[in-house]
Amino acid sequence: GSVAEIWRYPVKSMGGERLAQSAIAARGLHADRMWAVRDAELDTFTTARRWPVLLQCSARFAEDPADRSAGPGDVLDVIVTFPDGSEVSSSDPAIHDRLSELIGRPARLESLPALSEKRRYRTPQATKADIRRQFTIPDGEPLPDFSMFPVRKLAELARYATPVGALYDAYPILLLTRASLRALAERSPGSQFDVRRFRPNVLIDRDGAELVEFGWCGGRVRAPDVIFDVEIPDLRCSIPTRQQGDLPADPDVLRTINAHADHCLGVYANVAKVGTLAEGDLLEFEPSGAASAPAAVAQAGTTALKRGALRVFDALM
Repeated sequence: GSVAEIWRYPVKSMGGERLAQSAIAARGLHADRMWAVRDAELDTFTTARRWPVLLQCSARFAEDPADRSAGPGDVLDVIVTFPDGSEVSSSDPAIHDRLSELIGRPARLESLPALSEKRRYRTPQATKADIRRQFTIPDGEPLPDFSMFPVRKLAELARYATPVGALYDAYPILLLTRASLRALAERSPGSQFDVRRFRPNVLIDRDGAELVEFGWCGGRVRAPDVIFDVEIPDLRCSIPTRQQGDLPADPDVLRTINAHADHCLGVYANVAKVGTLAEGDLLEFEPSGAASAPAAVAQAGTTALKRGALRVFDALM
């Protein structure tokens, strides 16, 4: 396929900016998710899973961050556009009151903390009720299957709201294909499977209507100047069902994903080679080498162990 669209999100959980090209570093798109909203009562970064109204805001940088390092300690101001069309800069002290008024709880807009400030990344332990609400799961139905996540990643996300040193949810890059969007749209013609609902960093143009990217996990996606290691499918929460800009709320979007894509859409990736990515870049998939029988058995045992641990964790919650 090829790169159809590139998206950067200056503020976590707000609408983003479409770019013609972007530098790609180990932490993802240059200047992606440099700000986030903090729940002042819980003293933790929060997302639109908890406060869906954030999706009705959008954000852009006050200046082009291309020539800045755009990391902890070097964060440019952003302009936040609120649902009523008003705009407030992150440099304006009024931004915190405006966000608190919008959300209905005390909130602050904060920039990416330094790596040494691990305390600012900490999060309270999630309850079963929290997870059900954030993933729109009725009582009595099983919680999401998190066993696709590596054990170390699960441990990190149990302690911190985001990986330390970043403000993305789990991995620096989210890849999604137009083929997958078409496949799900065919199964729910009344819903809008608009790319904005799913917040990828890279939308990939590919023929057909199939959930093709799930088969990339464990392999690599190569662009002319960048390489992505594809890790795991993206387990979808309630965010795609929410109102975003001119897109109406639509619970059928998530119902369709749950029924036909096992609760997942798109794939998470790490950056194996940094460089520059541009719209129109051709992409090639490089599968991982075939696993040996002993390796496959070991992997199956690890997965079974993780599933068992997660069942115990679920029962304890």
